[in-house]
Amino acid sequence: MEKSGSRSSKTFKPKKNIPEGSHQYELLKHAEATLGSGNLRQAVMLPEGEDLNEWIAVNTVDFFNQINMLYGTITEFCTEASCPVMSAGPRYEYHWADGTNIKKPIKCSAPKYIDYLMTWVQDQLDDETLFPSKIGVPFPKNFMSVAKTILKRLFRVYAHIYHQHFDSVMRLQEEAHLNTSFKHFIFFVQEFNLIDRRELAPLQELIEKLGSKDR
Repeated sequence: MEKSGSRSSKTFKPKKNIPEGSHQYELLKHAEATLGSGNLRQAVMLPEGEDLNEWIAVNTVDFFNQINMLYGTITEFCTEASCPVMSAGPRYEYHWADGTNIKKPIKCSAPKYIDYLMTWVQDQLDDETLFPSKIGVPFPKNFMSVAKTILKRLFRVYAHIYHQHFDSVMRLQEEAHLNTSFKHFIFFVQEFNLIDRRELAPLQELIEKLGSKDR
C-alpha cells in the first residue's frame, strides 16, 4: 500500500499504455491538448481526417485509465461489507456476466463486480485483434459494438462511485477530478451516441446539470 500522500498515483489495475511514437499516441496527445482548451464539446469531436474507430479506441483506453485511477483512490471504502451488491443508488443494481466465462448474470459485491469488469475491459484492450496498436492493421467489423459494451460497463463504475462513495471522494478532495473525468466521458459518448439513454438513467440528473452548464 502506498502512503496516502501519493494516493493519486495508485491505480486499481495496471495502467494501459499507448506505445509512444505511434499514431494512436499522437491522437492521445491531440486529445489532451484540446482538453486543455476547456471546451469539452469541441475536444471530443473527431479530428479532421482521422479514423473514427481509432479515435474511439484511443479515448476508450484513456477512460479506462482514468476510471482505474479514480476507483483506485476509493478502493479501501468499497468493500464486501460496505457494498454487498453492485448498485448505483437504491433503484439500480448490476449483475455480472461476460458472455464467455460467466454466461448467466451473477449477483456479487461491488468490489468483486468492478474487479471482474476492469479485468474484462483490460483483456479487450490487450487483444490486438480488437484493439490493433500497429499502423495499418484494420479494426475488426465488430469493433464498435465491443467499444459500446466497454463504455457501457465503465459508466457503471462512475455511477457506483457517485451514488455510493461521493462522500469519500469529497473527503479526499477528488470531486473536481471525478466531475471533469465524468463530464469528458459523457460528452464523448453523447457525441458518438455510444451508450443507450436507458443505461445512463442512474446519473441522468447529473448528466443534465453538466450539459446545461455548457450551453
